[in-house]
Amino acid sequence: MSDLIEGKPQSAGQESKNLSLLLWIGTIFFGFIPGLVFYLLKNDDSFVLAHAKEALNWCITAIIAYAIAYALTIIVMGAFLFPIIGFCHLVFCVLGAINASKGNSYQAPFAIRLIK
Repeated sequence: MSDLIEGKPQSAGQESKNLSLLLWIGTIFFGFIPGLVFYLLKNDDSFVLAHAKEALNWCITAIIAYAIAYALTIIVMGAFLFPIIGFCHLVFCVLGAINASKGNSYQAPFAIRLIK
């Protein structure tokens, strides 16, 4: 999987592109669940697996950010962070979907890489 470098075209088939696109769209609405399902079920397709790992890493990062924002609601600052985190989640998932449909790999900025 070292050939999966951000922005470089992949040798992914149309089915892999479509599954990765659905993965990112599902991540917008259902959080980490689509990434986890694809990660566990699509081990044979390296393109889909790479996108599933990235979607999971981003969702874990977003969950941690939401938890910190929730803790910061005590000092009112957290209330301002919730829409910012939500907007970032939407933008990064849309960028992931666009790159998946083009056959490119994608790494969400600011994501903590826990799943490698």
